[in-house]
Amino acid sequence: MKDLRKLSRRSVRTERRLFLADGPNAVEAALEAGCVEEVFARPGADDLLPDLADGVRLTWVDDRALGSLSESVSPGGVVALCRYVDVPLAEALAGARLVAICADVRDPGNAGTVIRCADAAGADAVVLAGSSVDAYNAKTVRASAGSLFHLPVSVERSAEAAVRAAKDAGLTVLAADGAGETRLYDAPAGPTAWLFGNEAWGLPADLADLADHRVAIPIHGRAESLNLSTAAALCLYESARRRGA
Repeated sequence: MKDLRKLSRRSVRTERRLFLADGPNAVEAALEAGCVEEVFARPGADDLLPDLADGVRLTWVDDRALGSLSESVSPGGVVALCRYVDVPLAEALAGARLVAICADVRDPGNAGTVIRCADAAGADAVVLAGSSVDAYNAKTVRASAGSLFHLPVSVERSAEAAVRAAKDAGLTVLAADGAGETRLYDAPAGPTAWLFGNEAWGLPADLADLADHRVAIPIHGRAESLNLSTAAALCLYESARRRGA
């Protein structure tokens, strides 16, 4: 257990390429993805446990030990030890028609929610680019509500390289920018990569310049702006609406 708790540190996760998924939804999705090595649960939590695949070990632990593996205020009662699931950028973009690229997104809750929104909108992949938060941060995994295991997620150190790769894959890159020259409902349809920037300062000018269009979400009231994950949901669902039509 002491060794597992070290996975709360990004450097240890990166070295071992292992992370923890907390809660029934995340554990079930991880099991379906085939990336689970071991499941930890408190005695009497049988109702929280999905069917375990052959080769996945189940270990019963007490509430105190289980709570030490969770960074949540309300632990889910079951935790899985998982292998990394990210894929190379080229693989994530191959044949994609709707992609979300997060550039320097630092808040794990926002990153996880964008992954969840992308999954719900039927996106084909999510790219965490630049200095974005670790995809395997406990808060990111929890905020994704299992979606981390549902669609390809790629990690690319260079946001510029991610944008160029999306263009090379035949995607039109739309930068979500409050000062954009194109309104959301006028943005071009077709295979699209949405580019989202940092929560505080948005997209750097040189990165936004690489996009094909800068797209603004209309603000009809007095709010100054929208939360990143809310903006991402609107953009992705607008693309999904057109794709469905």
